[in-house]
Order: sequence, then C-alpha cells, then structure tokens
Amino acid sequence: MSERRRWTRRRFLASSAVGASAGLAGCVSDFTDSGDETTNQGGGQNDGGADLSLSDFRGSGPLVEQRPEPGGTSMDDLPNLNGELSIYLGGGEGGLYENLVRLLERKYPDFDAIVRPAPSDQLANTIVSESQGGTSEADVFWSIDSTSLGIVADAGVTTELPDRVLDPVPEGFKASDGSWVGVAGRARAIPYNTDKLSESNIPDNVHEFPETAALEGAMGWAPTYGAFKSFVTAMRLIDGPEQTKQWLQGMLDHGTTEYPDEFLTSNAVADGEIGAGFANHYYALRVLSSRPDAPIDLAFTKGDAGALVNVSGTEIIEGTEKSELATDFVQHLLSAEAQEFFATTTFAYPMIPEVEPVGPLPTVDELEPPEVDLSKLSDLEPTLELMREVGVL
Repeated sequence: MSERRRWTRRRFLASSAVGASAGLAGCVSDFTDSGDETTNQGGGQNDGGADLSLSDFRGSGPLVEQRPEPGGTSMDDLPNLNGELSIYLGGGEGGLYENLVRLLERKYPDFDAIVRPAPSDQLANTIVSESQGGTSEADVFWSIDSTSLGIVADAGVTTELPDRVLDPVPEGFKASDGSWVGVAGRARAIPYNTDKLSESNIPDNVHEFPETAALEGAMGWAPTYGAFKSFVTAMRLIDGPEQTKQWLQGMLDHGTTEYPDEFLTSNAVADGEIGAGFANHYYALRVLSSRPDAPIDLAFTKGDAGALVNVSGTEIIEGTEKSELATDFVQHLLSAEAQEFFATTTFAYPMIPEVEPVGPLPTVDELEPPEVDLSKLSDLEPTLELMREVGVL
C-alpha cells in the first residue's frame, strides 16, 4: 500500500457498486408498527411506537454486509422524543435526511416533526431575518454544510449546545463556541478515470495540480457549486488570497473544464470526457449506483484544502420554547442508529468514532484533513470576489 491510503479499483468496484444503488435510493429496511410496548432504558419506549432495530436504520447491499455493530449510544438509551418540533432542513441529500426524521416519528408516535426543506443558504438567511424580527418559527436548523450553520451562528441567533450533544463529536467537527455540531461528514476527493490515469498521476498536494503534466486539459470542476466554494474558502483561509488566486488561475490555464455540479463532474470522469475532477467523496459512489462497471476511483490529497472534510450539522435557534426537545432530537442524530444511517444510506462520514465509514473509505484520520475552523467557511464574500477576479465565476 502507498504512503497515503487509496482504494484500489478492484476493491472499490467490487464492494461499492450494488451497495451504492441500494443506499442512494433512499431506502432503509421496511418496517411496520408492532403496537408492542418495549422497554427503553433512557425513559421507556412510547406505547404504540414501532419496535425498530438497527436494521431499520441501516442501508442494504454488499457495501454494508458484514459491517461491525456500531458503537456509541443507542436511541433506546436516550430520552423519548415527545412533542412538535419545527425543523428547517437545508439540503437533505435528496430526501434521505427527511427519511430519517420520519423513522423517528415512527419510533416515537408522540413526536411530530414539521420539516421545512429549502436550499441551506436560503434557510440560513430566513432564520436570521425571522430571528431579528422576533418571529422565528424554527426550533432547529439542520444544514447540509457548515457554511450555512456559520451564517446563523455569526448572527447570534443560536443557543449553546449542551455537553451531552457536543462531547461525542471530535474537535474540528463542531463549533468552538458550541453553537452547532456536525452530524455527518463529506470529504473532498479526486475522482479519476482508471482507464486514463493511475494513482501515481494524482499529486498528494492540491497546489501541484496546475504543474502536473498528466492533468493538463484533463481536470473538471464545478465552481458554482457550494461545496467547491467552501473548498476555495478553506484554501483562502489556509494559504491566503494571493496563493489561492494563483492556484485558480493556474487551473484555468491548465485547461480545466467547468460543469454545473459535482455529480456531473464525476459522471464526466466515468465517461472519459475528463481524466479527473474535484468533488465530494460520495459522488463516485452515486455514479457507480447506476453504472457498476464505470472506470472511476478516488484519490485524496493530504493536509491541504483539497482534503477538507465539511459537515452537515445542526444548531438550536435562540428563543425556541422547545429547547429540551430540540436537544434530544440533535442527540438522536448522533446516536449509533442515526450514524449508521448516515454511513450506509448517504455514504457520509460518521461523526462519532464508534461508527465506521462505509466499505473501503479511509477514516477521517487517515484522510489527514487540514486544520481549519469550519465556522469560518461562512465568510464567503471574499471568496466570491476572488473567484470573480480570476474569472472562475
């Protein structure tokens, strides 16, 4: 094995293709209300609730076969969810996040989640506007990215999360002031076409890409995509604006092709339109969900913005009258069952160490992400100005 961990094509394709199809369909195991009363060590299972097990939260297919039992705290050891909760859901992985909410409603018949889905940045601005006007309707903001969480936290309209929510999550994946906590992670990666490139063609350092001959005219990116903007913001924070501008210009001069989003970028890699691209790690799995024989694999840079691990996370909105229920809900998202759900249905990185990532994915520690405060990724305007100056936007 090379110094940095890679998936071999054989291992990746063999273990991922069918599992990706099962997981990304948004399906978890079917279940029916049992009507039976079960015992909950955390306060007693609600009478009439569905007697759900781990399999109801776990995806299916070869990718999740023979997975170890997840560690961490089980939902059965947490307080019951009782009452109505308003959840502003930014993003949501094509409905998968809402599927988890509905599972919780089935488990707890006295729990009623009012979910408002919309783009994460739109909801962040709505929450700030509502809160400043004294009319906030959100109890919880659950966003697909830390940028939107930071916008709301920076506006001073969140409450500090208690230790029981923050403690299970490692440093770096929660706000230093306790305003939000990550519940699922996504790593920046380099999907590459294995018919066109080999692992040795992909540098360990993202700053070497503009000078790598094998990547000239072969790279693709999606600069209008939110995840890419967060990546560039991380580079600006780590390396400074001038070096970031030089990198962007270098990639333009190197003949990088633009795509509308990172799923299409990854598909273009699999099609052989380009040799490699910049994308979140799970898009290669989504390609393989419908194209099991696609010649695509993943590479990771090391310790730089190209190795950024961003998070989906939650925060509780200031002024809510449901703070206890909101805290219990967030704690449920960090339970063993919910973390297994994120890992096996969305292929995200679990946020608690006791739950492993899916299949051949390297762990977060093996990825060696950069040291950057994810809360600062909300400072987008300087990044957008920089990208416009270069002509990327």
